[in-house]
Amino acid sequence: MSRPTPSRRPLSGEGPVILHAATDPRWLPLALERFDEVLVDHAHCEKKAAANALSLLQAYPDLPGLPAQMARLAREESAHLARVLDLMAARGLTLTKDAGDPYAQGLQKLIRTPAAERRTDRLLVAAVIEARSCERLSLLAEGLTDPALARFYGELAQSEDGHQSLFYRLAVAASAGDEARVKARLEWMLEREAQVITDVGLRAAIH
Repeated sequence: MSRPTPSRRPLSGEGPVILHAATDPRWLPLALERFDEVLVDHAHCEKKAAANALSLLQAYPDLPGLPAQMARLAREESAHLARVLDLMAARGLTLTKDAGDPYAQGLQKLIRTPAAERRTDRLLVAAVIEARSCERLSLLAEGLTDPALARFYGELAQSEDGHQSLFYRLAVAASAGDEARVKARLEWMLEREAQVITDVGLRAAIH
């Protein structure tokens, strides 16, 4: 399967993670048509983002700056989850069991096993996921006709852009400030992320 043709819009925000492949242009019409499904998936994404922040805090409390940053991030993602759940309730939706995210699962397979490399890779995978989320939420903000919803998703896209920068900075710190090595690893991941997003295909989901 060929990769989707890159769009003219930025593939992510102003942060350091520049995606190698744009979202398939067929995704936004699908997401808008089946927006209720996207909302439910979005709730699960926010839940897992909060849980991942706490997991990183638990795993790497000795990385300078990480504990406080992850505590704040977990709180922010939980607040986003609450807002998405409110939207769902207003539409008469309930949170279903999490069926899993094949996109995130594909990226998790890229994480190396040795402790030092695993720490860097976990942070970089988080950065890549945030960058893709930024792109998708930006698309929703542009495509939704309800002004309040469009504004909400625009705000979330800005948040995701900040998050990808945060995770990248932490990955550099975790690698003793060796940014060249981190950039090389990130580029390797982004090449594979482009294939993962293609392999996952079209879904009424954030990823």
